[in-house]
Amino acid sequence: MGEIVGAGLVSHAPVIMFPEPARIEANGGRDFTLVTGLKRLRHEVIDTVDHDTVVVFDSHWATTTEAVITAHPRREGLFTSDEMPAAISRLPYDLAGDPELAQAVAALAAERKVWFQANDDPYLPIHYATLNLWTYLGRADTPWVSVSVCQTATTEDFLRIGEILGEAIGGLDRKVLLLASGGLSHRFWPLAELRNRMAGDPAHIVTPEAREADEQRIAWLEAGRHDRVIETMPEYRPFAPEARFGHYLMLAGAVGGPRCAAPGRRYGGYENGIGTGHAHVWFDRPARGWT
Repeated sequence: MGEIVGAGLVSHAPVIMFPEPARIEANGGRDFTLVTGLKRLRHEVIDTVDHDTVVVFDSHWATTTEAVITAHPRREGLFTSDEMPAAISRLPYDLAGDPELAQAVAALAAERKVWFQANDDPYLPIHYATLNLWTYLGRADTPWVSVSVCQTATTEDFLRIGEILGEAIGGLDRKVLLLASGGLSHRFWPLAELRNRMAGDPAHIVTPEAREADEQRIAWLEAGRHDRVIETMPEYRPFAPEARFGHYLMLAGAVGGPRCAAPGRRYGGYENGIGTGHAHVWFDRPARGWT
């Protein structure tokens, strides 16, 4: 029997890929805790928790007619971001995959009539929501698998997609970590103001109301109140959570949805990303199980 041995809502904010001197300059003389938090997460979790595969819910990979899980034996090459080519350019990557897991997910989804497919096309693009985190957290030859965020999915769809993944993991001999790669509220400052809003201080979040909504959800996650985060999605949507918060909702679905009571712990502060909200919140598997 397989199991999910840990899970996290983790930011991939592009600033983490800036050279350290540029980060420190942008943040007024000290590094972003989004960076120092990832380094702590690597040391305290990734390097200590026994795991076979990492599954990334990639908020930058938008599909339309189904969710997709990568089924490649390996993905390798050079990556330049079409969104921010000056910041992320010719990044080398070499990620082992887990085709058995991907095919198990697709088979179960077909049986349950859920739109969730596996794909191993060698020309399938890769996105920095996967690669930024892999740069900090990846281990040699530990498989990293990406799952798309379907842009036509509802909250209920996201939870069901995550549930399928969790059930498929349970049917295999796997210890899996889940990473919901994405942010919280996600509205940017206008271009003319961006470069004056680079610092991580949450005073730069685009509105006080967005900051309040983010901080409320972080508090619920720290308290293990996944039910509150899920049931208040209609109230959160006006603040434009990244990818409609599908990355987190699929993670939640995989570990029990509203029945999950695993408390989160923070790795770093709540920080600004040119108007958008970001935090790293990690959930250990409770001794008695996720629910």
